[in-house]
Amino acid sequence: MIGTTSFAATTHTQSYSEHDFEQAVQLIKKYETLHTPTNWPLIGYGHKVMPGEKYARGQKLTESQADALLRKDLKKFVDLYKNYGKDSLLLGVLAYNVGPGRVNKSNVVRLLKNGNRNIREAFEAMCRYKGKVHKQIRARRIEEFQTLFKH
Repeated sequence: MIGTTSFAATTHTQSYSEHDFEQAVQLIKKYETLHTPTNWPLIGYGHKVMPGEKYARGQKLTESQADALLRKDLKKFVDLYKNYGKDSLLLGVLAYNVGPGRVNKSNVVRLLKNGNRNIREAFEAMCRYKGKVHKQIRARRIEEFQTLFKH
């Protein structure tokens, strides 16, 4: 579990602040909401239960358990993109929602790999559900970018 003390102890090696991480957590909570057993295999704030994980079908996490799992997952995703420096948190938040596979193949990562940080349009364009632009996901991308992108 990642608590405030654990996170604070690692911030000196991170390219984002504890405040930024907290903002990212709150954004995810706002858009994911706390899932119920009917959302299986999603639990907590959108964690997808994978084979081998010890969560029972129909299990409902408490808010505290869901928060801890969200923080653990987000930290894992952000760490995947640590080589992107100040963009690692933004990419981690995106991966939390769409998965690292989609992020890795995205125009956002392509632009960043080429040294181009003009990624707003590409980031906000990652708002499709079943092939169609989804209004709420688009609103989420806009808010994530406005809140977490660091110039």
